[in-house]
Formats: sequence, structure tokens, C-alpha cells
Amino acid sequence: MANDKEITVEEKLRALYDLQLVDSRIDRIRAVRGELPLEVEDLEDEIAGLDTRVTKLKEEISGLDKDIKEKKSSIIESDKLVEKYKSQQKNVRNNREYDTLSKEMEFQELEKELSEKRIKEYQVTIISKKKVVEQTNSRLTARKGHYEHKSSELEGILAETKKEEELLISKSIEFAALIEERYLTAYRRIRKNANNGLAVVSIERGASAGSFFTIPPQRQLEIAQRKRIILDEYSGRVLVDSLLAEEEKEKMEKLFTSI
Repeated sequence: MANDKEITVEEKLRALYDLQLVDSRIDRIRAVRGELPLEVEDLEDEIAGLDTRVTKLKEEISGLDKDIKEKKSSIIESDKLVEKYKSQQKNVRNNREYDTLSKEMEFQELEKELSEKRIKEYQVTIISKKKVVEQTNSRLTARKGHYEHKSSELEGILAETKKEEELLISKSIEFAALIEERYLTAYRRIRKNANNGLAVVSIERGASAGSFFTIPPQRQLEIAQRKRIILDEYSGRVLVDSLLAEEEKEKMEKLFTSI
């Protein structure tokens, strides 16, 4: 920040009001964008989430297909063992060996039934998951189309205002450098808490702009003298006289037109 002793109170007031005019201009540019940047960001997050969901579902379906193949292989293996045990039964030497083979065959038949049951369960689950994939892909296509539209809209607005906004931001920094830290901090705090972003206002018809509270004539005179920075006792905003405001508006309008 420049040396405060080299800057008069009037210059500080003009810098504060210029800063307000520039920041208000930036506010209007950003208001044109509105919620669009957030909408685009939300759509990006939603699309990423849907993509992840589809990928996960496809992985699960692939895993179930693998399980089905394993169960089918298990059934084939059980059939082979059953045939093997049947063949062995023809050559048994006693009832004990026959019963043992019979139990092995029964076990393999149970294994086959269990595998077949699991295959049917997996197939039902696959159908269900494929339906979800189809629904999710449908939603994904719709959201991508919406995203492309909103993104294109945002890019168009940014292209129109980017240069102006960047130049205004540099001017905002330039004017802020002329202001005492305590006033700059207060300015930013008031702006943050104000719905309209106004921290520096002029006097209009005996009251601070946008306010119904009348400012006493003596206080109006002090403000017009520009000897010290005076705050509105109701809103905390910095007050400037209407003549200074008009002069700075005219000056800044020329700046805005040149951008």
C-alpha cells in the first residue's frame, strides 16, 4: 500500500468509491452468470458419479459371469465324477464300497443342484444389474446433453466478459492499494454482509443511498468537507457526498466504456 501521508482523505474517499464502483461492476458481470458455474460443476460431479456407478455395475456383472462359468465347470466336473462312480460300482467287491460310491454320487448331485441354483440366482442378479446399467446410461446420456448445453452457455458468457472482468479485477486491486488496511478490511466485511454488496454509498436526498434514515445537516456538511472518513451509524457504510459520487461515476464510466 502507498504511504498514507502522501494521500489525502479526499483521495482515500475517491479511491474507496472507485473501488465500490469497480466491484459493483464485477458483481453485475458475475450476476449474469448467476448459478451457472455451480450448475455446471454439479453436473460434472453427477456425471462422474454415474460413470463410476456404471463401471462398478459392469465389473459386478463381469464377476457374476465369471462365477456362472465356474459353476458350469463345476457341474461338468460333477457329471464326470458321477459317471466315474457309476462305472466303479460295476466292479465293487462288497456292499460297503457300493454304498461309499453311492454317497459320493449323491454328494455330486447335491453339488450340481447347488451350482444350478446359484447360476439361476446369478442370472437374475445380472438381469437386474443390466437393467440398472441401462437406466443409468439413459440418465447419463441426458445429463451429458444437459451439461454440454450449460457448459456451452457458460463458455459463451465467459468469452464475452472474461477480458472486462480481468481488467476490472486489476483495477480493483489498484484502488485497494490506496486504502488503509483498517478501512479496506471494514469495506470487505460490509460488502460481504450486504445483500447488494454496497459498502460505500453517496448521500441522496438527505439520506445514505438505499436508506430511509435521514442524515443530520451538520453531518452532511462534514461529509461534504471530505476531512475524514465518516460511516453511516445505521449500516456502517462509508458515506461520500453526492458531488464526489457524480464525479467518480463519470470518471469510472469512461473507464468502463474503454474496456
